[in-house]
Amino acid sequence: MRLRLRHLVATLIALPVLGLLVGWLGLVPIGASGGHWAATDWFLHWVMRNSVRTAALGTATPPLEDPAMLPLGAGHFEVGCAVCHGSPAQDRSAAALAMLPPPPVLSEVVPTWTDAQLFEIVQHGVRFTGMPYWPVRNREDEVWSIVAFLRQLPEMDAATYRQFAGLAETTPGAVEPPALTCDGCHAEERLTGRSLIPSLAGQSEAYLLDSLRAYSEGTRASGVMAVAISALKDEELPALASAYAERARRRQEPAEAKPAMAELGRKLAELGDPARRIPACLSCHEKPDANPAFPRLSGQSAPYLQSQLRLFVAKTRGGGPYRQLMQQAAEHLEEADIQALAAYFSARP
Repeated sequence: MRLRLRHLVATLIALPVLGLLVGWLGLVPIGASGGHWAATDWFLHWVMRNSVRTAALGTATPPLEDPAMLPLGAGHFEVGCAVCHGSPAQDRSAAALAMLPPPPVLSEVVPTWTDAQLFEIVQHGVRFTGMPYWPVRNREDEVWSIVAFLRQLPEMDAATYRQFAGLAETTPGAVEPPALTCDGCHAEERLTGRSLIPSLAGQSEAYLLDSLRAYSEGTRASGVMAVAISALKDEELPALASAYAERARRRQEPAEAKPAMAELGRKLAELGDPARRIPACLSCHEKPDANPAFPRLSGQSAPYLQSQLRLFVAKTRGGGPYRQLMQQAAEHLEEADIQALAAYFSARP
């Protein structure tokens, strides 16, 4: 019995020492060109699926049927994901196919995951692969737009994909920075009264430049814009802001709001609610002598305005040098106030 115990103890000591020795000698191949053994490949994917399944437990899935989520998701996918995973409009790159493991064709694997599991993968990435985590924190709304897009991807043909991703539009005089043109998402003809993407046309040059710099410097969180802005040089930002400031905004048909909601929005915008410490929006925005760094809200889509107000209330919406003023102004808004203000400004000429 003593002999067996001594042997067991010796083995337990020797194994990690042997493992360290093998690692120190460089005998473990790490080259991707050799591929994985079948058992290794199975084990890694088995561990990954179990990990994602467990991490996704308890994740509440919001409604994903809103068509406005698809252009936002597809636009980011084209810039940040298609080069590795391919898309209905292009195959995976040669560089991606040389990775270990190679990024999968998502139209084939998406049906094997639940919405919550897809959210977990997009939000947090996957270790030991080339799959990165979402570039910023606290923007679950953007991640869910990606999930909504991925859910539709298996049935999407090339023409539909190009339309959603903004590859089908060419706008005369469009600004074309490196990579996907900004008009792929922000062209006026692509936007509707239900868009989650803002209209940039006619905004002040000061506000647009502050916003671009905020995205670039990380003071305004957006995984979508973090990737898009990475293709731009700092010296390109003023010209981009100026080009969009000079454009005319197209009138979008707003979603119909109930009279009571529209009236609440008007009162909050014009008068505020002093008892609840809510200032009047129009005391800063859209005054004749307003600070040009304050954005124009009228005519933006209600869903976009709602999303931004919710971020301000949660104190996760950054921005330019005046972002803290808006965080303070919005901190006492309730959900009914947010919907009313969004309805009011979306319908305001």
